[in-house]
Amino acid sequence: MNPISPKPPVTPAIPLLIGMVAISFAPILVRYSDAPVSVQGMWRMLFTLVLMLPFTGGKQLRALRAIKSADWWLLLAAGFFLALHFLLWMASLSYTSIASSTLILSLEPVFVMIGAYFLFKDRLSRKALAGLSVALVGIAIVGAGDSGLAGDALKGDLLSFLGTIAVAINMLLAKRILERVPSFLYSLVVFAVTALCFWLYNVVTGADMTGYPPREWLVFAGLAIVPTVFGHLIFNWLLRYVKPATISMSVLAEPVGASILGLILFGEALGAWQLIGGAFVIAGLTLYMRSEAEAYDRPAEHAA
Repeated sequence: MNPISPKPPVTPAIPLLIGMVAISFAPILVRYSDAPVSVQGMWRMLFTLVLMLPFTGGKQLRALRAIKSADWWLLLAAGFFLALHFLLWMASLSYTSIASSTLILSLEPVFVMIGAYFLFKDRLSRKALAGLSVALVGIAIVGAGDSGLAGDALKGDLLSFLGTIAVAINMLLAKRILERVPSFLYSLVVFAVTALCFWLYNVVTGADMTGYPPREWLVFAGLAIVPTVFGHLIFNWLLRYVKPATISMSVLAEPVGASILGLILFGEALGAWQLIGGAFVIAGLTLYMRSEAEAYDRPAEHAA
């Protein structure tokens, strides 16, 4: 459990809002690029690393040398599954709607909960299980609606589903690693491994990694700056000051914000199945997040 500082330098609501808006732009930027998603992912990670390097000092280098070999294997696995997540989820946006893809992605904390139950023996409350069931019903409704469309839509839903499982595995590995490795250093190493995985994938598949027009490079940089630095890194920083359940609630912002942007920028109107299924997903996730918040508060109440 991360200790919460009572005196953040700014009101947590401000960076939380910035992060929620920032992650909503991820699927929009992916859609604007004509480059292979593996190339987008590679440059997204490389640009993010460039932005992080100026903040890497002697403290991080000393911690890097102190990492044990067992943790290096975990870091490599975390980077691999993060790359797999980006590859599958970003590819899903070529087949299904932004709304469907991001709604499925919002199931990440639920899959993390399931994995934690089997791997770490974390207990599941009835409220958490109820939230899980409601959210899964919502995804089934979205999938049923997409199955009536072009076959590619259901393929995109499946890619997003598999990508969500991959990022859940990444988060479970992070839970174990962050007990011993600082969060900034964890992000730095895992992003580097992810970039390396993408580079190897691009070499094997023969994807062009350079020679793109300026518009594409702006998209690559945008993916690094907006959803990664102003999204995920801000959320990592906020964990010092707010409850993990508060950060987890931000996953609800991505399908809502991204769907609105998709409607405005690409004219992707939401269908009845997506609206009904989305309502189930958000209701189920809200129920799950409340159970997580209650579980987080309970030890403190007993300690008092």
